[in-house]
Amino acid sequence: MGIKERKFATRSSGRIYSLQLDRVDDKNGEQRMKKLLLSAVSFIALGMAAPASAADMAVKARPPAPMLAPIYDWTGFYIGANGGWGTERRCFDALGLTGVFIGSEGCHDASGGVVGGQIGYRWQAGGWVFGLEAQGDWANLRGDNVSLLFPGFVNRSRLDAFGLFTGQVGYAWNNALFYVKGGAAVVDDRHDILFAGAVVASADTGTRWGATVGVGFEYGFAPNWSFGIEYDHLFLDNRTTDFRVPGGVVFATDRINGDADLIMARINYRFGGFGAPVAARY
Repeated sequence: MGIKERKFATRSSGRIYSLQLDRVDDKNGEQRMKKLLLSAVSFIALGMAAPASAADMAVKARPPAPMLAPIYDWTGFYIGANGGWGTERRCFDALGLTGVFIGSEGCHDASGGVVGGQIGYRWQAGGWVFGLEAQGDWANLRGDNVSLLFPGFVNRSRLDAFGLFTGQVGYAWNNALFYVKGGAAVVDDRHDILFAGAVVASADTGTRWGATVGVGFEYGFAPNWSFGIEYDHLFLDNRTTDFRVPGGVVFATDRINGDADLIMARINYRFGGFGAPVAARY
């Protein structure tokens, strides 16, 4: 009975496996050889399946899709309310009958509260925000000073209302908006001359026009709501004013000049339908 060596090679690993088989001439020897061949085939099959299983295990799970971050959109019509504080600097120069300057009667600050509303429209292009706005406020700015030229007489002023018509340019960081504004201003000014606490002469009631510049910051705390704070400076024109007694006779003539400063808190509601209030990006 001789010895015969058979060699097997796996396709995946290239390794050679050898088996020594007893050469048998009887039936029992053939059965043993068949068992050895079946064992060799099973071993080779396991060797070929192992790399495929390892490759399957190496595949990583896909990461979840990125979350969408909301973006605040400032485009749209809006309406709102405001309230705050204002001060107006008023200076009086006495003039003669022919308008010749006589001398300064001094200055004073008229200060008080303001409350009102605004309406406007904004449109956003990238980070830039442009807008137009009209604002109207009731005011209670009061002040007076004793005349430097005519002791005992008091010059009193009050600002009862004002309006602003402005354009805006701003830049937005999502729901935070910083802007500057400028345009026209109109105020309702009243002036009186008092003596011993009684009004002896009053100026004609009227409106005065000027210009305004301002700066503001606004924060969107909800898709359609925003809250902010704003500062405005009003450049008011100089005006020659006649003070008249109750019968209509001119009592004095003054050139009145000065500016006003306002600081206000604001709340706005932006109407939907003019640009999505909330967009999304990756």
